[in-house]
Amino acid sequence: MSTRIEMLEAEAMKLSAEERANLAQRLIASLSEDTELDQAWAAEVERRIAQIEAGKTVLVPAADAIARARAALR
Repeated sequence: MSTRIEMLEAEAMKLSAEERANLAQRLIASLSEDTELDQAWAAEVERRIAQIEAGKTVLVPAADAIARARAALR
């Protein structure tokens, strides 16, 4: 491993767990070649979270959703 990477890693380890998670997410996102698609997904996620928080969306338990999907495939 290069000295530069080791130095960056040492500095990153001084961050809080939340800050390290944010950094990791940003680094992984930087590897993506389709930033337009990534931005569109991020906007969609934010839109859905806002709908849930505003009570405009009815949440379905995962088990029920899976059962419905399986039934639809039959």
